[in-house]
Amino acid sequence: MVVIVTTNVAPRIRGFLASCTLEICSGVYTAPHMTKSVRERIWLILSDWFDQTGGGSIVITWKDKQQSGGQGILTLGIPSILLVECNGIPLSFRESLSYSKS
Repeated sequence: MVVIVTTNVAPRIRGFLASCTLEICSGVYTAPHMTKSVRERIWLILSDWFDQTGGGSIVITWKDKQQSGGQGILTLGIPSILLVECNGIPLSFRESLSYSKS
């Protein structure tokens, strides 16, 4: 299963993803039986177009027994979360807003 999540990307990218995956929710695309070679080709196209259009973010994830946690993850742009690895497990990290007491 491949899942691609987009945020504020160009219509060109959304249209391309809709042509090769199922958009199950606004900006969320899935493909249950995508091969590795197709996934890599899609990622190359997304990377190229993202550099040309800029803005937003794209996250792709898939089952990968070779990666920590059994899940491969790639990102483009600035995701609202930071993906970090801790003791071999991928974790999502959000910076908390700091404030000062007066």
